[in-house]
Amino acid sequence: MIIAVASGKGGTGKTTVAVNLARMMNERVLLLDCDVEEPNTHLFLKTSPKKSEDIVTIAVPEVDESLCNGCGECGAFCQYHAIVSFGTVPLVFPEMCHGCGGCARVCPKKAIREVDRRIGTIATSVSGRITLIQGRLDVGVTIAPPLIRAVKARLQKGIPSILDAPPGTSCPVIATIRGADAILLVTEPTPFGLHDLKLAVDMVREVRIPFGVVVNRAGSGDGRVQEYCEGQDIPVLAEIPDDRRIAETYSRGRLVVEALPEYRNTFSDLWKKTAALAAGAKD
Repeated sequence: MIIAVASGKGGTGKTTVAVNLARMMNERVLLLDCDVEEPNTHLFLKTSPKKSEDIVTIAVPEVDESLCNGCGECGAFCQYHAIVSFGTVPLVFPEMCHGCGGCARVCPKKAIREVDRRIGTIATSVSGRITLIQGRLDVGVTIAPPLIRAVKARLQKGIPSILDAPPGTSCPVIATIRGADAILLVTEPTPFGLHDLKLAVDMVREVRIPFGVVVNRAGSGDGRVQEYCEGQDIPVLAEIPDDRRIAETYSRGRLVVEALPEYRNTFSDLWKKTAALAAGAKD
């Protein structure tokens, strides 16, 4: 079973939910940190030294000027303007390339070959029953989805997995949640939280994956998030109170379920409800 933890905006407590949910598992679990631009799950887990760290690359075009006739077919094909021709040898902008390989395929002179460009790393470590797989995008690299897909390639059949998604509703989030069995949307009871929750709900409904909502810092705002979920027939799977002790625990890099045992049932019940949500969608 693959559970993605996402949010319409940053700062809602998405990583808090993901790491505590993983710790409450009574079996081996994979925790994939897909927020590759700012991974932080390792801050809350006492992990072993890295078992491995793999370099991730994507294939970008390289033009053989002796073969190129400047026809422009490559530039016409590329939707991201990563390769451009003005009747001359094309200019290549590797930082804009998505690595699809289309330009090489359409080149009639076979003047384009692909070379590897490093975009980031994937580190694997262990904390108890949790195997943490963490992607980290290199500084200056702007395209996250290829690295996220490389992280997800480490998923193992038969082992429950939790994906900590990037915030927002853009391409990196879609790359993360695609293929998940269920999605937890973490929000907060504020006007900003409700606004961005609506965006996230629209996104998840487009990909047609069952989902529920977790309200973090419940009691700090008003009841409009709950009213919206009720009106949209969206299950609220958990409400985490606005407890100062949780904020203090987070600021020290500790897990809520370890520092505050009274919250263990909250996350245990959340896992059961999420698993039931995913199982119900398959029936």
